[in-house]
Amino acid sequence: MKLLRYGPMGQEKPGILDRDGRIRDLSGTASDIGPDAISPASLDKLRRIDPATLPAVTGTPRLGPCVARVPKLVCVGLNYRKHAEEAGQAIPKEPILFMKATTAINGPNDDVLIPKNSKKTDWEVELGIVIGTKAQYVSEADALKHVAGYCIVNDVSEREFQIERGGQWSKGKSCDTFAPMGPYLVTSDEVPDPQALDLWLEVNGDRVQRSNTRDMIFTVRQLVSYASQFMTLLPGDVIPTGTPSGVGLGMKPQRFLKPGDTMRLGITGLGEQRQRVVAWAPEPPKH
Repeated sequence: MKLLRYGPMGQEKPGILDRDGRIRDLSGTASDIGPDAISPASLDKLRRIDPATLPAVTGTPRLGPCVARVPKLVCVGLNYRKHAEEAGQAIPKEPILFMKATTAINGPNDDVLIPKNSKKTDWEVELGIVIGTKAQYVSEADALKHVAGYCIVNDVSEREFQIERGGQWSKGKSCDTFAPMGPYLVTSDEVPDPQALDLWLEVNGDRVQRSNTRDMIFTVRQLVSYASQFMTLLPGDVIPTGTPSGVGLGMKPQRFLKPGDTMRLGITGLGEQRQRVVAWAPEPPKH
């Protein structure tokens, strides 16, 4: 199944994509696509519904983040060998984990804001793992049993904040709009091998990232198991699994996003995202 959320920001409704690529309204069955809706029992209930019997959504509505009320974003750094090399970093012996604020979560096609005082905003296409059941100290053999599905995440990053301002990476990863997610949560039964997915990203039509998840240093199984040794993974948690080479930081000369740029990115079977890059501006006062 391809589950989604559509509608104005903060007012999204649950939906499902039918076999013809049309959005069908799931409001009569689920209140939202959140932690409760992605449990194995809830997903089995949704699978028994024929999407053709659901109301069709007309027009081209905005798509929201494909998962609501995400408890946490547990990100993985330097998980593609060539990306570690372009960053001038040693190949990790264990997964590098860091947290990204959930306030960064954005719709897949919403504008990405260049943060105030930013000099080095960058792009990162990533496969996102969506956790469906609580995971504590799980083995690699059992890890995929805890996965509800997968989605695209653009792990937008401000490199000066991340690398040159001291502390951990979270400062450069957590700015508002820095986690476009979706368009769909694709359930794991439709992704038989998460280590065989092409992923790519374009900036202004120039394809700068091009790889396959088989090139990950640590696999989906390993990442879920590993993270669960250090923290409890909850339904709705999302694990962006790292990005391949081709980021702006690694280019010579370096290249970073500026207002007016556009990003387009995709992963096999998971859809595409498109974002316009805009300058930060304060919200207008509320009267």
